[in-house]
Amino acid sequence: MVHAYIEITPFDAVKYEVDKETGYLRVDRPQRYSSQVPALYGFVPQTYCAERVRALSPEAERGDGDPLDICVLSERPIARAEVLLNARVIGGLRMVDGGEADDKIIAVLENDGLFGDARDIGDAPRALVERLRHYFLTYKLHPDAPARTVSFAGTYGAQDAQEVIRAAMDDYDEAFSKLRV
Repeated sequence: MVHAYIEITPFDAVKYEVDKETGYLRVDRPQRYSSQVPALYGFVPQTYCAERVRALSPEAERGDGDPLDICVLSERPIARAEVLLNARVIGGLRMVDGGEADDKIIAVLENDGLFGDARDIGDAPRALVERLRHYFLTYKLHPDAPARTVSFAGTYGAQDAQEVIRAAMDDYDEAFSKLRV
């Protein structure tokens, strides 16, 4: 079980992101095309994708320097972002964006009526996992911009996802422990 801070819902036509300096939610960019995230999307607090996360993604040259992304499946339409929720990790997508490890953890909302019994990625509807993969491969595409190199290096289950989360927590501790008083 992890906490997930939700930045974007499937109902948002704008991509939001927590500003690292202020801690406030800021508009990153409008979703210019029909891309809509098929699940609640945010990050796992107190994680950071640096060398340990990169080491788990042989195709990557470095971590993306952001908190670890998470998609949370829920039967109920949660239309509000800027919420913290409890989620059970069931797997992940190994993504590499511009040479950076950019994993997407997949989880289910705690006590969810439809997804609550899922324990591993194989328990989630295959079509939903495919939609998530398609979204992350295409949501940054722009017809007038140079193509970004985003690749999908595989899907993994709950045990590997927990390893990625531990690595991101260790990267966070190393990067930010010296800032604590």
